[in-house]
Amino acid sequence: MTDKKITRREFIKDSAMAAAAISAGWILAPGQVHAEVNTRTILNYNPDMEYRRCGRTGMMISAAALGGHWKRVVKVIGGTEPEGWMTMDIDGKAFQANRHEVVTRCIERGFNYVDACCREEILAYSKALKGRRDKMYLGYSWHIWESRFQEWRSFEALKKGFDDGMKEAGLDYVDIWRISLLVDSHQHTEAELESAIRALEWAKKTGRARFIGVSSHDRAHLKKVIETYPDQIEVILTPYTAKTRMVEDETGLWATIRSKDVGWFGIKPFASNSIFKGDSSPESPLFEEDNRMARLAIRYILCNPAITAPMAGIITVQQVDNVARAILERRKLDIRESADLSQAMDHAWATLPDNYQWLKTWDYV
Repeated sequence: MTDKKITRREFIKDSAMAAAAISAGWILAPGQVHAEVNTRTILNYNPDMEYRRCGRTGMMISAAALGGHWKRVVKVIGGTEPEGWMTMDIDGKAFQANRHEVVTRCIERGFNYVDACCREEILAYSKALKGRRDKMYLGYSWHIWESRFQEWRSFEALKKGFDDGMKEAGLDYVDIWRISLLVDSHQHTEAELESAIRALEWAKKTGRARFIGVSSHDRAHLKKVIETYPDQIEVILTPYTAKTRMVEDETGLWATIRSKDVGWFGIKPFASNSIFKGDSSPESPLFEEDNRMARLAIRYILCNPAITAPMAGIITVQQVDNVARAILERRKLDIRESADLSQAMDHAWATLPDNYQWLKTWDYV
């Protein structure tokens, strides 16, 4: 495969063309033909994958995206789980082979988006994507050099952190830069938010980022941020699990997302693996049941047309295939499937680690 060098200028031009060509709200189901969508313009198009328009960015994103997290990967490659999974030895041969294999299978199955939110993820996926950036969009957030940390909240600090991270990763541009705000982002001052917005605008204007946005776990505040900066917030990233429901009227976050035409990625589709009863190892006696629960969760989440894509932290080629299989299955859950998924999510909520209790605040959007 050729390692084609794509310049910032070329991507800015392509972005404008894509945004102009694709109208709001399009979902292209597997094998579907749409009179206004030329599948040749969809990055890494596969007829067995569903693609959804990522808000006004115009990008058609695979309905299943690869999340940067690789929790439990030691169950596959061996070794001991580090105290914090983000401290994984990303230079290890077994780990690099695993990430390369997973990305390869994602490309083969029509995935076209991977999101990285910390140093290790960015470096790992930049390497795994080397020579094939023309197959997958890359979402970027070097969170320790962003607004979650006091010393990185100024405009100048955010610019420096972004450039330093891009340099270390050997990146010339990213497809999406979404600044990680505080988990409870209402704690930011107006000045801090304005600095983040200025930094995002700078990155887009200079061709460092094709599209821009933020991530937050603070539902009410994120709604306010979108309404305050509707021209700048093109993409958001929030929690979204198989317990999440839309409020019945149009006062929810989802309604603001739709009205402002914002792309929306959902993290923790499996509630940080709490939905599963097994340990993710191939020899687990609960292997098949956990695979089924994963598919049910993906199908449930994609019933919301406002979601661009749920992002799963996939650790094996088989898990890539399982998520891709969910895309092809009947979307609406039947009574038995709904009951089984509800029971699994009740189990997840009962066993959530203390540091993930905030997921319970995302029952409604």
